[in-house]
Amino acid sequence: MKKLVIFVLSLCFLSLQVYAIELISPTETDESVVVATIPEVSGMQIGADAGIVMEAMTGRVLFAQNETAHLPIASTTKILTALIALEQEDIDAVFTVDENAIMVEGSSMGLQKGDKVSLRALACGMLLPSGNDAANAAAVRIAGSIPAFVGMMNERARSIGMVNTSFETPSGLDGDHHYSSAYDMALLTREALKNSDFFEICSQYKMRTKFGEPPYDRWLTNHNKLLNYYDGAIGVKTGFTKKAGRCLVSAARRDGVDLIVVTLNCPNDWKVHTNLLDRYFSAVQVEDLSQGIPELQVPVTGGTKSHVNAVKTDVAQIPIPTNGADVEYKVTLSQFVYAPVHKGQYLGEAEILVDGSSIFRLTLTSDSDVPLLHEYKEEKSLLVIL
Repeated sequence: MKKLVIFVLSLCFLSLQVYAIELISPTETDESVVVATIPEVSGMQIGADAGIVMEAMTGRVLFAQNETAHLPIASTTKILTALIALEQEDIDAVFTVDENAIMVEGSSMGLQKGDKVSLRALACGMLLPSGNDAANAAAVRIAGSIPAFVGMMNERARSIGMVNTSFETPSGLDGDHHYSSAYDMALLTREALKNSDFFEICSQYKMRTKFGEPPYDRWLTNHNKLLNYYDGAIGVKTGFTKKAGRCLVSAARRDGVDLIVVTLNCPNDWKVHTNLLDRYFSAVQVEDLSQGIPELQVPVTGGTKSHVNAVKTDVAQIPIPTNGADVEYKVTLSQFVYAPVHKGQYLGEAEILVDGSSIFRLTLTSDSDVPLLHEYKEEKSLLVIL
C-alpha cells in the first residue's frame, strides 16, 4: 500500500517548502507531465497591443498585457518556420530551390532561380535578414508545397501548447487566418531556444553562409538591433507589416537567467524591450533548490546493511522571484530494494514544483554498494547406492 508523508521545511530564500514522499514498489514509475502555467501577474502598461515577459527555464510569466489576444505577428512567424527546418534530418544537404517558391514579395535573403542552398542556410536567411524567399523555399523543400507545410506548422504549434495561434503562411505575410498571441509566441521561443542550431543562428548579428549557383560565401546581417547594444542579448526575431505593426521577440541572458520578451504592435519596441529586460532581470535570481531535499534512506533486504542512502545526482539551479516562491518537493522512492545494491543504482526521483508547476526532476541513486548478507554456493551432492 502506498503511503504519503508530508512535512514542512523553512529556508531563507523560500516563502514555503512542502516535502512529500511517495513510497512505491520498485516496479512502479511516475509518468506525470511537466506543465508551465500562467500565474496572476500585474505590472506597468506598455505602448503595445500585447506584451509578455517570460522566464525561459520555468515558463514563469513575470509580466503580461493582453497576452492571449489574437493578433497578427508578421515575420516573427519565421521562428517556427526556421525551427521546423532545423529539426529536419541532414540540414546541411544542398538542393536547388523551387523557382516558384522564391517569387514572393517583401524581405529577401537574395535567392535566385537555380540557386543551391541548404536548410541551415535558409534558417540563417529567415532569422537574420528575414527572407520571405527563404521561408517559402524551406517550406516546399520539407513538405512539398506551402499549404502542406502550413499544416505542419499548425500541428507543431499545437504540440507546443499554442492554443491561440493559427498559421497561414511560412513567412508571416498577412492572412485572414494568420495570427498568434504574445503568450503563444513566448512559448514558441522557449521551445526554439532549446534547439542549439536555432540558438546559435538567432544570436548572431552577422553570419557567413553559402548559397548560389554554384554556392559561395555570403554575409547576412541581423535586423535585431538589441544584439548590438543590449548586454547578453540572444536574439530572437523582428517583424513588421502595415497590419501587424512592429513586432519583436527578444531574449537575453544574465547571471544564469534567460528572459523572453514579446511585444506585438509596439512602435517603440527597442526601448520597451530594454526597459522590460532591465526591470525583470532584477526580479529573478537563481537558487540551488536541490539543497532543500533532506537525507533519505531506503531499506535493504538481505544485505550486509539495513539501509542505503538515496542521494541526488545533480543540482537544481532554478530561477525564482527575488521576493520568494512556494516550492514543493515530491519524492518518489522505492519502499525497499533487494541486495546486492550497487553504488549509483536508481532508487527514485525528486520532483521540484515552484508555485504549483513542475520545474525540475532529480534522480536519486544509492551512495554505496551493499553486498548480500550470505553468499550462497552450490554444493555437490553424493549419490550412494546400497
